[in-house]
Amino acid sequence: MLIILIKRAMAKEIEFGIPIISVGNIIVGGSGKTPITIKLASNYDNACVILRGYGRASKGLFVISQNGKILEDVKVSGDEAMLLANSLPKATIIVSENRVKAIQKAKELGCKIVFLDDGFSKYQISKFNILLRPKDEPTNIFCLPSGGYREPKGFYAQADIELLENSDFKRVITIKKDGIESSVPIKTILITAISKPKRLLEYLPKDIEMISFPDHYDFTHEDISKIQEKYKDYSFVTTGKDFVKLKKFNLHNIYLMDLDIKISDKVDFSLMNEYIKSFNKGV
Repeated sequence: MLIILIKRAMAKEIEFGIPIISVGNIIVGGSGKTPITIKLASNYDNACVILRGYGRASKGLFVISQNGKILEDVKVSGDEAMLLANSLPKATIIVSENRVKAIQKAKELGCKIVFLDDGFSKYQISKFNILLRPKDEPTNIFCLPSGGYREPKGFYAQADIELLENSDFKRVITIKKDGIESSVPIKTILITAISKPKRLLEYLPKDIEMISFPDHYDFTHEDISKIQEKYKDYSFVTTGKDFVKLKKFNLHNIYLMDLDIKISDKVDFSLMNEYIKSFNKGV
């Protein structure tokens, strides 16, 4: 915790002359950053989403999509970046370990607003911070490696906007087959490689069996062949994040858990709107 506090205190913020909205969290594991980012970024033209690209086979900076045109495959992008590229047909998606270089690249490409998917800890970047607070917070309040927090719990106070799950926003799951709303057959297996996979079960029929892999896992032909051999008469259901990696296997009996985010009308985004408008003054 001391190292985190020192880094934050010593960081000198860089101004980029462009609105930068960070959607982050301070706990270990998923809390809805990517779907919230999709929801917010979809409201803007010339938007860019920047993320590290966990689980990708590549290193360095890559433009995954530009104004909706997908330029790289999922091996290069990683699952979350490809999900963003598929979900935001007007946006530009960039992966990079170096967010500063990525923001500079976004400006070069003519982007007018940047969203950082998981950018709260980038203290050197001047930005507007949205922090997500999950409904089930860690009981161990210490930071890694001994606890369930990536940043001190008190850092919620550093947020410009704090969104509480099930109060300020809710996840809405729709089961789809080939883009059409459907329901899963009785004999269905859940295949997933996300953080905290058990949370998916509340949106599916009772007693459904789950096969889970580590977060961001890259499924292999051997994995899928073994599953198909064991569950010959079964259909499969998966998340959007997993689906972008399973597409290459041409599974005909696969269903999608299509995730949407419903943000409460009570959430006040006026501060964020004022922040964004401040960059347009004098233009």
